[in-house]
Amino acid sequence: MYRLRHWSVSNARMLEAFYNGFEKVIVKLHPLWNRLGYQRLEKPFAVTEKLVKGVLFDCQMCGQCALSSTGMSCSMNCPKNLRNGPCGGVRGNGNCEVKPQMKCVWVAAWEGSQRMSDPQAISQVQHPVDFRQLNKSSWLQVARSKNSSN
Repeated sequence: MYRLRHWSVSNARMLEAFYNGFEKVIVKLHPLWNRLGYQRLEKPFAVTEKLVKGVLFDCQMCGQCALSSTGMSCSMNCPKNLRNGPCGGVRGNGNCEVKPQMKCVWVAAWEGSQRMSDPQAISQVQHPVDFRQLNKSSWLQVARSKNSSN
């Protein structure tokens, strides 16, 4: 998982482009999701999302994905669950203070964000994690929210 996590950060631009296309399809299918029932779709979507994003990003299924703002580095992999940047304990070599063998999630996030179309997106302050959304599909969340704002 750790190697794939680094591959995802290294290929953040390509993954961003793929996700942007994927998101358009998911959002466009809102009428179908609505007809079938979002609640009914939650479990199969969450299982699929966990499989795909788990492999690519070591996703922790917070239900409020911020990969597009964090250079394709899942901030929930931070041992301290920091959502908006590194702690003061990042080692000189860029590794984590809690897990010294692991590169700081936020160092990786910064590197990945610089490869993406909007390198400043990492500066957006993320909302605190709503733990009621754990293990829920952020894909369905996006489809709902993008259609409710229209």
